[in-house]
Amino acid sequence: MPGNSFGHSFRITTWGESHGKALGVVVDGVPAGLTLSEADVQKDLDRRRPGQSEVSTPRSESDSVEILSGVLDGVTTGMPVSMLVWNKNAKSSAYDYIKDIPRPGHADQSYSERYGIRDHRGGGRSSGRETIGRVAGGAVARKLLSMAGIEVFAHVIELGGVKARSLSFDEIRSNVDSNVVRCADPGAAEKMLEQVNAARLEGDSIGGVVEIIATGVPAGLGEPVFGKLDADIAGAMMGIGAVKGVEIGAGFECSGMKGSQMNDPYVLDDGQVTPATNHAGGITGGISTGMPVICRIAVKPTPSISKTQQSVDTASMKEIDVEIHGRHDPTIPPRMVPVAESMMALVLVDHMIGSGLIGPASLLK
Repeated sequence: MPGNSFGHSFRITTWGESHGKALGVVVDGVPAGLTLSEADVQKDLDRRRPGQSEVSTPRSESDSVEILSGVLDGVTTGMPVSMLVWNKNAKSSAYDYIKDIPRPGHADQSYSERYGIRDHRGGGRSSGRETIGRVAGGAVARKLLSMAGIEVFAHVIELGGVKARSLSFDEIRSNVDSNVVRCADPGAAEKMLEQVNAARLEGDSIGGVVEIIATGVPAGLGEPVFGKLDADIAGAMMGIGAVKGVEIGAGFECSGMKGSQMNDPYVLDDGQVTPATNHAGGITGGISTGMPVICRIAVKPTPSISKTQQSVDTASMKEIDVEIHGRHDPTIPPRMVPVAESMMALVLVDHMIGSGLIGPASLLK
């Protein structure tokens, strides 16, 4: 498979490069009858947009979306929804000096090995700008999910070694966008920003952890062997550039727990059998339990740093030292938040449509 499409019943195909003319997405499987406007999509793209703060690249892009197909008089027709965002502030000449030099930590050499050619202008397809298509498609998925009572939200819980305290869902919803690092804990957010600025002064970068939460997910989503809900979520999250680890629920902590600590006991809640705790993160046996789905992703430091690093000039085949110039994020997790939310939404809506829980009839009532 070419690897540019994601999903089954609800499928997105993203296209475009960091310094190409435009980027976008084709969303197939959108049920007919959904009220959809460019404003619905733009609000999520605005959260992903560069140039918003000191923790973001200074590249200035409006990332204004245009819906090209699949919508008539503000309502989806059941046909593919195609969306486009023009690149307007690309400065490709800033990358000419590394045309033959693979940047450490980037996909430059991997792409060369795979395709025999690479787009050196900002990383081309491997750039974080590719996620524009994911967020645009995720905005459609998010609107469908909201009609089914499902909400997806994310926040930064660790950055540069600074960890946020545990918060309620209401606190997370209320505070996550109140600061530039998108951490719902104000005290931790201040310390995180200090770490970002310290790394920037050193010509370095920092990584962190983003937590993604989905509430209102009904029990019964997912397949028992292949197509498990948690496996699909893990694959979706690992498919985001810079993500190097994924955990569901207790995650890696479960390796140090006893069964009596990890198991979620069952209770009767209004006549329904319900887990009393949620160490499983809302998924057991690959199938949703009706509890909130909770996932965390480990995001590596931005590989583009101004510190001297070792590489190879592939034109002369000599080892050299290289410093990366240009406009780059000093840390990725804050801008990863809307991307991770979108990938969670895409997985959930795919399962909801595949299970018959979302369809034209449910929208046209």
